[in-house]
Amino acid sequence: MSWLPLPAGADPAEPIDLVIAPSSKDLGGFSVRRALPSAKRRMVGPFIFLDHMGPALMPAGQGMDVRPHPHIGLATLTYLTEGSILHRDTLGSVQDIKPGAVNWMTAGGGIAHSERTGPDERRAPHGLHGIQSWIALPRAHEETAPSFAHHAAASLPSVEDRGIFLRLIVGSLYGQRAPVATFSEMFYAEAILSCGAALPLPAEHAERAAYVMEGAVTIGGQTHGPHVLLVFRPGDDITIRAASNARLLLLGGEPMDGPRHIWWNFVSSSQERIEAAKADWKAGRFGVVPEEHEFIPLPE
Repeated sequence: MSWLPLPAGADPAEPIDLVIAPSSKDLGGFSVRRALPSAKRRMVGPFIFLDHMGPALMPAGQGMDVRPHPHIGLATLTYLTEGSILHRDTLGSVQDIKPGAVNWMTAGGGIAHSERTGPDERRAPHGLHGIQSWIALPRAHEETAPSFAHHAAASLPSVEDRGIFLRLIVGSLYGQRAPVATFSEMFYAEAILSCGAALPLPAEHAERAAYVMEGAVTIGGQTHGPHVLLVFRPGDDITIRAASNARLLLLGGEPMDGPRHIWWNFVSSSQERIEAAKADWKAGRFGVVPEEHEFIPLPE
């Protein structure tokens, strides 16, 4: 039985509060588009960082190589639609990230990790496409012990109905809840829509947005193409209609309990805590990522 609701009537006038066109950067072989943080909007719910990687086709022998680097005050989540990334961290975790799966790393008081294309993947040409996100932790949990959790795609709630495939990645939506343990109320879902399909998005969460990865959608009579973050007004039940075949990431949740500072890979409600994290990384106090012999130095 489907758990997707039926579309409601006409959308409210101007349901989109903000349209964010990400900045783009070439990282040598693939592009990255940064939707959050933006000068227009710092966070949507607890989401404080959103990078769209690719799509890219890499030749044999090449791949992603992000050397060990530190985090505090957040959780990281890389969600792939194509390719594979090998995660290693200072807890000793070693895990391939595959399409549709969740690798949730809680940095809390401090962790370091690396992200690389694995040796098996490099043996032949391979694709890479996905979203990297950071989720800010509430103040009461900013210094929680670091941890790592993996959830295979098959363990996440999913449904296919009326030209829509939807997978709930994290949090709660449409009466469903993903198995990933979080520190605040939030939602994160992938929606693949066939042209003409209509997906309702209820107003159950205070802050909501949709990132259009592929294709085009129509909301409130306005059509939006790929690579934009659409931030919705609170309180409106709206319907997302596919103007072509489209892939979206739906995200949001409760507002964060105050502003956050971001410097490099550090997030905190306290600027002094970020200064301490800088000193800790420079002094090598984050620990060692097994099987790694290099690291990204603190930016000067």
